[in-house]
Amino acid sequence: MPLTRYGIREWGLATIVAIPLILLFVLPDWYPFPGWILAIPVAFGWFVVAAFFRDPIRIIPRDLPEGGMLSPADGVISAIEHVDSHEATDGEPAVVLRIFLSVLDVHINRAPCDCEVVGTIYRKGRFLNAQTAESAKVNESNVILLSFPDGERFGMRQVSGMIARCIVCPLAKGDTLIRGRRWGMIKFGSTTELILPRPSEVDVRIKEGDRVKGGRTLMAVLAPRTG
Repeated sequence: MPLTRYGIREWGLATIVAIPLILLFVLPDWYPFPGWILAIPVAFGWFVVAAFFRDPIRIIPRDLPEGGMLSPADGVISAIEHVDSHEATDGEPAVVLRIFLSVLDVHINRAPCDCEVVGTIYRKGRFLNAQTAESAKVNESNVILLSFPDGERFGMRQVSGMIARCIVCPLAKGDTLIRGRRWGMIKFGSTTELILPRPSEVDVRIKEGDRVKGGRTLMAVLAPRTG
């Protein structure tokens, strides 16, 4: 299983520590018991760290309807909210599709469609449990402002959780994203939101409690803008 470059510091350090320890436990023959007994928890610890930073190869669906929006993350739909205004949609009404990621989920973020980065808005905040509704309002977050090819605005939002304390977002204004492209992650449990304009014209294809996969699950279809 490939490992993401966004976690090279963590899984790289784990590897540097684990290999010498395993060799230390396995190679000597002067232990009063089999050395592999001590090597097992070390190998398991490395596996736990590596598993969090796994980056599975995904085949991005091509037969999507016009305006189809793929999930930007793996996890469970924790909320579907309609708001009167949102900064990601230039203050216009929006529908927010919120995904909760547990520590067991793949944490790579992916682009829901072809788009361009308009900017990012990072905010410091608290680190409440990402499963609570309040966490989406007060926790550390990063909004990625995006535009469709026709210039209409939408966005994605990364929200830290109780354990997650590191938002990774290498995007900058002017960057272009292709549907399904990897673009960042939040380390160790978090929330990711997809924010779409014109709520009355969004055909939401998921419901609360559904499990989704980044770059694979069709979350919504946004009708083409007219006029």
